[in-house]
Amino acid sequence: MKTLLIDDDPTVVFFIELLFQRAGLADALTVLQSPAQAVAYLQQQVQAGTPPEVVLLDLNMPLMSGWDVLDAIKPLEASLLGRCVVYVCTSSLAPYDAARAQQYPLVERLLQKPLNQAGLQAIQERAAQHAQKRAASAG
Repeated sequence: MKTLLIDDDPTVVFFIELLFQRAGLADALTVLQSPAQAVAYLQQQVQAGTPPEVVLLDLNMPLMSGWDVLDAIKPLEASLLGRCVVYVCTSSLAPYDAARAQQYPLVERLLQKPLNQAGLQAIQERAAQHAQKRAASAG
């Protein structure tokens, strides 16, 4: 499950990396703490035909928020739909955030921080379901 983590908080990054290590997925995780670099990375990966299957996107970051990232990758939506899903990760409990997340076709759902083992397992299961759908439609 090729995953891109976009989060500016070193503590969150540390714990997500640890979570992925414990799940045996450390090699599948790319971490970018700069949202602008993450957008450029996604553009490059789409052009190469190798986008991540999962993006874990922090909502509250300086200079460029998670919403800004979602808006910046809108031109990539057609190439990413069905191949990549975004999980918006936040400590916010605001119903507004959950409603806004649903307005983005790439967003699978909003996840409450901190991500835990059960959350990661659910993401893995969902990624496997998406992979099966892709394989069935390709075959």
